[in-house]
Amino acid sequence: MVSWSNFLRPAANFAKYRAALPTSAMKNAVQMQLRQMSGGHDHMIVKPSRFQWDKFKDLLHFYTMIGLGPIIGIVLYCNIFIGPAQLEPIPDNYEPKHWEYHKHPISRFISRYLHPSPQQEYEKHLHHLFEENEKSQIRLLEDKIRAKMSERNDYQAYYYRPVIAKYHRISKQAADDLEELRGDI
Repeated sequence: MVSWSNFLRPAANFAKYRAALPTSAMKNAVQMQLRQMSGGHDHMIVKPSRFQWDKFKDLLHFYTMIGLGPIIGIVLYCNIFIGPAQLEPIPDNYEPKHWEYHKHPISRFISRYLHPSPQQEYEKHLHHLFEENEKSQIRLLEDKIRAKMSERNDYQAYYYRPVIAKYHRISKQAADDLEELRGDI
């Protein structure tokens, strides 16, 4: 489309500097060629599209407003109508829950429904320490066994099957029971 405007430029210059045109039909033809939309610009600047940038900004503003609107409403409601917690004497034989130690209602909600209690976190940590201690004791025992095996030149031979020991005990127990039933002959 840019190249078509270059074809019309001589006609535009002709009509601009010509004082009078001979006939009205010629005048209409020149005016039709000279008709310039969008405010009289005689050339078009080619530039890259901003569609993706505009679409990104529109979606960012849209989803920001979808997210921020309810959050701001909830925060305003909590601060205006509920307010911070007030200290009161604790009744006898009452142990406060872990979320009751927080002052703001939103932090109480998060502590109650989203985060585990500090006691639960502490017990999970203790369980982790217990498991690691068990693993380290097993590793120490394995190291001692390997040291004894190398010291005494013991080793598990190719015919060693640790599963067979269970069945050997069962069959030995059955043989002992049979011998006990038979008695001395």
